[in-house]
Amino acid sequence: MTAYERCRVLLRFADLMERHNDEIAALESWDGGKPLEQSAGGEVPMAARCMRYYAGWADKIHGMVVPADGPHHVQVLREPIGVAGQIIPWNFPLLMFAWKVGPALACGNAVVLKTAEQTPLSALYVASLLHEAGLPDGVLNVVPGFGPTAGAALCSHMGVDKLAFTGSTGTGKIILELAARSNLKPVTLELGGKSPFIVMDDADVDQAVELAHRALFFNQGQCCCAGSRTFVHESVYDEFVEKSKARAQRRVVGDPFKKGVEQGPQIDGQQFKKILGYVKSGVDSGATLVTGGERVGSRGFYIQPTVFADVEDEMKIAQEEIFGPIQSILKFREVGEVVRRANATQYGLAAGVFTRSLDTANAVARALRVGTVWVNCYDVFDAAIPFGGYKMSGVGREKGAYSLGNYLQTKAVVAPLRDPAWL
Repeated sequence: MTAYERCRVLLRFADLMERHNDEIAALESWDGGKPLEQSAGGEVPMAARCMRYYAGWADKIHGMVVPADGPHHVQVLREPIGVAGQIIPWNFPLLMFAWKVGPALACGNAVVLKTAEQTPLSALYVASLLHEAGLPDGVLNVVPGFGPTAGAALCSHMGVDKLAFTGSTGTGKIILELAARSNLKPVTLELGGKSPFIVMDDADVDQAVELAHRALFFNQGQCCCAGSRTFVHESVYDEFVEKSKARAQRRVVGDPFKKGVEQGPQIDGQQFKKILGYVKSGVDSGATLVTGGERVGSRGFYIQPTVFADVEDEMKIAQEEIFGPIQSILKFREVGEVVRRANATQYGLAAGVFTRSLDTANAVARALRVGTVWVNCYDVFDAAIPFGGYKMSGVGREKGAYSLGNYLQTKAVVAPLRDPAWL
């Protein structure tokens, strides 16, 4: 299949995704519990846009001819890496399908993709649409299954040439080990986070409260880059806490298929119990439970939007990735102090800075050791913007032109020139 043919397949696939928007969104919400309005109005269109972005790259990937010191013709080729093994998580299965499958196919590779056992439906459905768009049989293979069995087999397989994984840091370490023990296949990892959201003293408090709320509670708090450490300047701290409490209490929790619902259930009982355990830890460690902290109703895995104040850096809720609707609000006094505390974590995925000062925004953005800094915004995911982390938040980048190198090999071809007219 030529590069242009790959481009056309991906463009047809994006058209089919848009045509089947409602079915895909329903599967995504049915599987994961996220509000249907979020799936239909945000995630399906974003996935289609991502596919169109990589369709545009398919016929623009090329090598070069480089000069050598002597009579030699030197070509540098960019070749498909081969078979890409990909493992996607349960929190954004459709988007992660697009982020991984898009660049892999654009570069001319075959793909074996393992879905999370909790959320296989949307990937299976859109894979059928890809074949309807003209993708040859065997190029994309979707394998639902559990990590210790299907995932481990994929990571250890000698016929797999590259791995890409989104999920927890602990599982990422296991994948690196399996890759090393087999054929030393390269690995791209997008892992956990404990992202700081920093509100400066010059911030518009009302706007900052709403932005911080969305940064944390989006997708039931089940987001690797959630703004889960909300640092607020001491001069506006009390006002911020009170308004964050009010906003959390207004958040609509319920059936994700009902209009106006902002928050559905957590993914499963295990995650539900884990989150409530963090609530108990916060209370036991001395943080102030401002609102929430209980389950909603007696059925399903619904949790009240929860806000903690008076959180200290050493507390478990400020150190570990909760992956749930718990906002931890910390107080700071000076810019240098908050940068130091924001960086004092094993993670480095993302951060938010809310300020009216361009100088402050630029200084803090450069000082934070994270892969993405959002200034006066959060969770902006354009297909062209690279995403990935520092430290234990991952290896490599996804999205944008930066992800193409994950799925390409570089080969030098050198041949002698006989009586060249020029060098």
